[in-house]
Amino acid sequence: MNSKVNHIWKWRNWDISWSLSNNLSNQTETNILLIHGFGASKNHWRNNQKYLGSYFNCYAIDLLGFGESSQPSATLDYEFPKENGVKYCFDLWANQITDFCNEVIKGPVFLIGNSIGGIVSLKSGEILKSNCKGLILIDCAQRTMDDKRLKKSDVLMNFLRPLIKTLVSKRFISQNLFKRAANPSTIKQILKQAYPSGENINEELVQILYKPSQRNGSAEAFRGFINLFDDYLATDLFKKNQTDIHLIWGEKDPWEALEEAKQWVNNYEEIKSLNVIKDAGHCPHDEKPEETNRLILKIIQETK
Repeated sequence: MNSKVNHIWKWRNWDISWSLSNNLSNQTETNILLIHGFGASKNHWRNNQKYLGSYFNCYAIDLLGFGESSQPSATLDYEFPKENGVKYCFDLWANQITDFCNEVIKGPVFLIGNSIGGIVSLKSGEILKSNCKGLILIDCAQRTMDDKRLKKSDVLMNFLRPLIKTLVSKRFISQNLFKRAANPSTIKQILKQAYPSGENINEELVQILYKPSQRNGSAEAFRGFINLFDDYLATDLFKKNQTDIHLIWGEKDPWEALEEAKQWVNNYEEIKSLNVIKDAGHCPHDEKPEETNRLILKIIQETK
């Protein structure tokens, strides 16, 4: 019988929400951890965790600042650290993931991440070393807005970037921007871009994204996003991992270009495969779960 149970794990005095789905009669020793993207949560794996849990011990986790995990106030790079504040960044989330693997899972693990969850997976895999059995990156964030990718010839963006960062860093501005975005109608419009086929866009999905945004500290992770303008790129981390990397990509992702993913495959021997989900966008695991689940299952079962 397949079961799914929600838990709270205490990490650095913060509450971290996580869930486990597994087949109690299977007695598997294979562990996988699902890591969501920015603004999402463990519930974004609604069409994957139960299926994968029938084969493996399938964990899903809310990154600090998201879902049902604690939402401490954001400290930006140039700000003086304050009590109970946190710098939202990939190092923070990777430390959360690696501590979770060591303290809760307590064994080798496959990391599966969507969007920025892919970057978190890569950094976590680097830290876990041989305890990371494999990495599956689903439409991994290419982070074209990162300062390191900004072309010197792009005069307009070089002028606007500091202005945008300064404006959004003002808490009253970032909170107002967040309030405008965090409503069901706006969420639906964004989902229509992210899920070009329109499949699986429903009220359940809208609520998965909307409900956490109504918590008191939800705007803080949004403000902390500014720190990600100068953080790790996927290409910084590929060669630092000791395990195989596999890519799954939505053919019509409007934000993370399939062509760049193809270049990654050609340029990095650590990447062993690229599987493209036809007609899917940025979140093929939820838009086209049947095909994505089959690919994940195949990759893990074929890993020695």
